[in-house]
Amino acid sequence: MNRERYRAGKLLLELGMIVLAIAFFFPLYLTFINGMKTYNEVVTSTVALPHIFQFKNFAIVWKQINFLGVFMNSLIITVFSVVGILLISSAAAYQLVRWPGRVSQAIFLIILSSLVIPFQTMMIPLVKVAKDLHLINTLYGIVMMYWGFGIPLALFLYHGFIKSIPRELEEAAHIDGSGPVGVFFRILLPLLKPITTTIAILHSLWIWNDFLLPLITLSSKKNQTIPLASSVYFGQYTNEWHLAMAALTMAVIPVMLFFLLMQRYIIQGITAGAVKG
Repeated sequence: MNRERYRAGKLLLELGMIVLAIAFFFPLYLTFINGMKTYNEVVTSTVALPHIFQFKNFAIVWKQINFLGVFMNSLIITVFSVVGILLISSAAAYQLVRWPGRVSQAIFLIILSSLVIPFQTMMIPLVKVAKDLHLINTLYGIVMMYWGFGIPLALFLYHGFIKSIPRELEEAAHIDGSGPVGVFFRILLPLLKPITTTIAILHSLWIWNDFLLPLITLSSKKNQTIPLASSVYFGQYTNEWHLAMAALTMAVIPVMLFFLLMQRYIIQGITAGAVKG
């Protein structure tokens, strides 16, 4: 009887997961198939498959938005932003955890408090300060802004993870002659690999797909990211849906491949964090 209940419960759970997966993948399906239709087909029926697959849409988009150029902009911004976030937040978390005190606790709480501030309330002051510091319309400028927005969450995750690492490992390294920098890079960072990988993936997905921050800080066409360049197909009077969907397909494929390659590390990081917690 218990086995029958278990099987029935497991079956319902699996059916529920299948329905949930379909609900999540349905927008992707619409994006992919509509990117290979004509405009009339998209307007007529968004769900139906195209009569003839219009692969030329991708060639048109490639030329019109200079896809290779905006792809490199997105790649440069994402890579340098994520690397900076990882290095700064892990080093800061190490310092705050290993040298506790009122000052360290105050700094930690001040940094974490920024997580509750909506981005929309900071947009105007951010643009004003960035303009005064000559960071507007530069790739290095937006990278530094992403550091500011990404470090608080990364610091919070690193802070909890480092607490679970025994001090004895670092003390043994000190006895062997390693200095603080050597201990951090040779001992601590390898142990932080699960949470580091998780933070890197989550921040990469966020920065790659972000639209609002590039919109208000990158006015030059040569510095546009993929989401910003793709917005040209959404206008007040005209919407080229077929080209817009083709552009979105080209934008989402790299990040989907990255996620599929790295998803097992997300699970490892979450599992390791749960066990250590």
